[in-house]
Amino acid sequence: MNMPDRLRRLNLRLLPAPWGRIVVWGTLAVLVATRVPGWWQSRGDLNGFAVQDALIDPAEILPGGPPRDGIPAIDHPRFLPAAAADLAPEARVLGIAYRGQARAYPVAVLERHEIVNDRFGKRPVVVSYCPLCGTGLAFRADPDGQALAFGVSGLLYRSNLLLYDRATDSLWTQMGGRAISGALRGARLTPVAVHHTNWSAWRARHPNSQVLRAPRLTALSARGESPYADYAQSPDLWQPVGLPDRRLPLKEPVIGVVVNGQAKAWSLRALAGAEAPLHDRVGDQAVSVHYDAGSASAQVRDADGAVVPSTTGYWFAWAAFHPDTRIDLPPAPEAR
Repeated sequence: MNMPDRLRRLNLRLLPAPWGRIVVWGTLAVLVATRVPGWWQSRGDLNGFAVQDALIDPAEILPGGPPRDGIPAIDHPRFLPAAAADLAPEARVLGIAYRGQARAYPVAVLERHEIVNDRFGKRPVVVSYCPLCGTGLAFRADPDGQALAFGVSGLLYRSNLLLYDRATDSLWTQMGGRAISGALRGARLTPVAVHHTNWSAWRARHPNSQVLRAPRLTALSARGESPYADYAQSPDLWQPVGLPDRRLPLKEPVIGVVVNGQAKAWSLRALAGAEAPLHDRVGDQAVSVHYDAGSASAQVRDADGAVVPSTTGYWFAWAAFHPDTRIDLPPAPEAR
């Protein structure tokens, strides 16, 4: 399937009528934008966002297809008890245990909404998922004590979701939680640990977990195939990311952390063949990486056993944002 067909199918699945039909007509413009750097910026058509002051090259900010808020964030999330959740044991979820509460966010729902504006007690937390990067991340949504709500900008940077806060229209990268343009440019969000796992493993560890309840129409559509079709299985990327790091296949699943400015990632394939847990160092800090074969997921812990906020996703995405990262490579084929 060629790129226009992929984008057309994606838009029709993600967006209800009439947005699906409207956005399809914008597909050709998206293709032009990805091939003629700076074209959208010169027209000032970046979904209404000003990027002239961006901390990154504005030519790398590209339209993803849907308009601003064309993928609707969930602003008033509702939850079910674990016993009432209609999830298959292998269903992928983002699990968060924070401030005495455990919640699971099904990836099938997040693929269609990408952002959940939630609260843990009085603490605002934004939960996000970027299907093109396979990354699920959460952050405290109160930089400098200012509670923010976020929406989907419809823009991408190095194939990664750009959020925007509704208070200032500042754009934020999902990877790293940094404002790259607008009034809050340079601000960073504090990460909240997320476990990218499956429902069976999360429920076993957190039997009293709540589960995000999908909006009615989303619940119906999420029972079918992913709106991203075979993207996860394909070696191809839908958006440019600069010069990709080829130390691993582009969509190799990895888990990465940044400790005191030092970045390191571990291939999940490498972890599957290592002793559990894997003891390692990131910069001057000792860490242990705990891999669970049953859920094909991992967590990183510090020397005291506390969970270190990490990123699970495709290798190309981690390397694009952390070009100096160290990587624990899988063993060579002849060594297996």
